[in-house]
Amino acid sequence: MQQEKRKGFFQRFLDRIEKTGNKLPHPITLFGILALIVIILSAVVSSLGISVEHPGKEGEMVEVTNLLSKEGVRYLFDSMVDNFIGFAPLGVVLATMLGIGLAERTGLISVLLRGFVMAIPNSLITAGLVFAGIMSSVAVDAGYVVLPPLGAVIFAALGRHPLAGISAAFAGVSAGFSANLTLSSLDALLSELTTSAASIIDPAYAEQMNIAMNWWFIIASAFFLTIVGAWVTEKIVEPRLGKYDGGYQGEIEKLTATEKKGIKWAGLSVLITAILLALLVAFPNAPLRADDGGIIDSPFMSSLVPVILILFFVPGLFYGIATKSIKSDKDVADQLTDTMATMGMFIVLAFTAGQFVAYFSESNMGLVLGVYGAEFLDTINLSGIPLIITFVIIVGFLNLFIGSATAKWAMIAPIFVPMMMQLGYSPELTQMAYRIADSTTNIITPLMTYFALIIAFAQKYDKKMGIGTLISVMLPYSIAFLISWTIMLIVWMLLGIDLGPGAPIIYNP
Repeated sequence: MQQEKRKGFFQRFLDRIEKTGNKLPHPITLFGILALIVIILSAVVSSLGISVEHPGKEGEMVEVTNLLSKEGVRYLFDSMVDNFIGFAPLGVVLATMLGIGLAERTGLISVLLRGFVMAIPNSLITAGLVFAGIMSSVAVDAGYVVLPPLGAVIFAALGRHPLAGISAAFAGVSAGFSANLTLSSLDALLSELTTSAASIIDPAYAEQMNIAMNWWFIIASAFFLTIVGAWVTEKIVEPRLGKYDGGYQGEIEKLTATEKKGIKWAGLSVLITAILLALLVAFPNAPLRADDGGIIDSPFMSSLVPVILILFFVPGLFYGIATKSIKSDKDVADQLTDTMATMGMFIVLAFTAGQFVAYFSESNMGLVLGVYGAEFLDTINLSGIPLIITFVIIVGFLNLFIGSATAKWAMIAPIFVPMMMQLGYSPELTQMAYRIADSTTNIITPLMTYFALIIAFAQKYDKKMGIGTLISVMLPYSIAFLISWTIMLIVWMLLGIDLGPGAPIIYNP
């Protein structure tokens, strides 16, 4: 009791978050529970006779479907396998991970990150480390393992505090997870859920949406967050840490001749591959152009998943061949199999999440909630910028307890996407606001998957480093990223710039 009293308010708040989060069921179990709740609620709400006018079909009334009726029970059993196979992100995530996984397991991505950080001038090392962290999201988890310890070693070698190097890298990798210059599996995963949610209101609009719906904004974000992250490191975090007296620990590993050879092979192969892919869309009658010669609404935009797969698979393959990590087709098969093995939890999650999403859609509760929610927000005059800020704050707080971007978006997209569309805001805008909130609070929740790993890296330089200490170091990044990135989105909204190809701010039915 005495020890509890000595704790400050913030520390007690963090303890409460950790305890509450640990009591939540596993996301797989959580979706199973949510699916059951939807089934029960569908029967209850259906018995009340609640109905709304379909937003996209004037005069058509929609009621909640009772999933415990005779027809509903038949649906539950008949659709179970289809709900799993048809879970929107399942195919696209597994496909993109084939290409990304090979590039990661052959060592190409790790070497590129290491080479990039070591090649930049000392004056730009902080910005370079943050930027490399942001870019590492294409490799999903590689950035967490490679960059924080590398950042510590580099900072120590330069006479700077190694914990500042770890924090800068961690901020880029985790808080900047949704920014990038290229599309990644995250874009594929979230966009499929967003498209599915948008189809509740307007199937025709949803059909023309593509996985690059936030591309222009995340490209700009990559540079913007690099500046913010570097400023926070050098002006706030590093001065607070003070001078490091622990002595230099570690050694910067330079790229070997074999790794440099592999990079050359990979670079040449990706250049040739990109040229060949460009030929499929470069000319008016090219195979991946639209029938009218356009690119925005074309087979190319709907084929970005295989394009991403190829652009990672080919250089990963050639790098592996050059470095002898791939000696035969058996090695390729083994590495692809290992990649899919790491996706086991996601596949099981897809089964329970698929049931929840399908039941929610079949019951029409998403549509009904969207209409009522939009009417409520309209009555209290919550729209525009205040609405977006409120949404970001809600999701950011929710992220402290449920770390999985997939799990959260699968739960809330069917509610918030239709609701925002009712108020005239595009699904693409809602998704980007979600991504900002989901990323920026990653680094201050102990429930984040790699939080313990970052503590382990930090304890090499500070034996007393614990959860509270790490959060206190990362909190300035979280606050700065959340505020500045939200302001950037608001400015983008006011300027009316598309968030990506064919992805407007405003939804026009």
